[in-house]
Amino acid sequence: MGTLIVGILLLLSDSLRYPQERHLRNVRQLTFGGNNAEAYFSFDGRWLIFQSDDPRINPQGCDQQFIIPADGSAPPRLVSTGRGRTTCGFFLKDGTILYASTHAANPACPQAPMFVGNRYVWPVYADYDIYHATADGHLLGVLIGGPGYDAEATVSPDGRYVVFTSARSGDLDLWRLDLQTGELLQLTHELGYDGGAVFSPDGSLIAWRRSVLRTAADSLRYRELLEQGFVEPTEMEIWVMRADGSQKRQLTRLGGANWAPFFHPSGKKIIFASNHHTLQSKRGRQFNLFLINLDGTGLQQITFDDTFDAFPMFSPDGRRLVWCSNRFNGGTRNTNVFVADWVEEDTP
Repeated sequence: MGTLIVGILLLLSDSLRYPQERHLRNVRQLTFGGNNAEAYFSFDGRWLIFQSDDPRINPQGCDQQFIIPADGSAPPRLVSTGRGRTTCGFFLKDGTILYASTHAANPACPQAPMFVGNRYVWPVYADYDIYHATADGHLLGVLIGGPGYDAEATVSPDGRYVVFTSARSGDLDLWRLDLQTGELLQLTHELGYDGGAVFSPDGSLIAWRRSVLRTAADSLRYRELLEQGFVEPTEMEIWVMRADGSQKRQLTRLGGANWAPFFHPSGKKIIFASNHHTLQSKRGRQFNLFLINLDGTGLQQITFDDTFDAFPMFSPDGRRLVWCSNRFNGGTRNTNVFVADWVEEDTP
């Protein structure tokens, strides 16, 4: 009886956590309005970089990059230019940052249509280049540029490599930049959208999302949308490969949209966002976080919001999880940044 009472008290004090979220404790909300996404830890775990269109901190209208202490002890600070549209901020090991932006080609806020011909799409702006900046927002220059889309960059644990998505091959492929030598290596070559890549804790593996193209008609539709600057992200699966692009293999075969992978601190599992479990009941509109072993076994649901949980990342020490969610937003469409203590033991 005493154990039950303690459990109830803990749940009441952790009001941003659903009862089924057995791996999470001490959930804290760090943003409070607008659309806030892709929050990622610095290498020392003290800071988060994320993108936001919250008009209270970003009157420009397009997503801009902000930094906030990981404990929420200070308000967000703008670190992008405030022009164009930005995405995919990430820290480098020396404490500087990178992010993709369209500001050089056009300082205006580009439109981001959600549908093309009744199909849900993501825009892939050809004007995106990847920029390097200090953590206080001083722009250091273009890190990765050239014609076509360059975005979705993340950094290896040793700080040497950047993996990113680029249209420089004529398709949306993964590339790896060696920051020491400047060498570029194309990692994927098959037709389809390859994106959202991340390194394993030891840097030996890369996980990413790949679009599902089953038929010639699928491939044709993909090419046509890409020519218009869009991708259709409704069918994607998680893949894994060696960091040099070898030994590619499909990890999930769930159907729907499986994306935003990140490695568990052990390097033996991957956490990711998916709507596969609600394709029938909610037409795929509910996304939650799932954990899966690298051999494809042991699929486990981690979060249980009834609308949206995505963009998970473990802190460098493996003790915390940050993600973005629509939970407890008062019926609005606001997506906010949440951080929680990670409990490895699956206990109530």
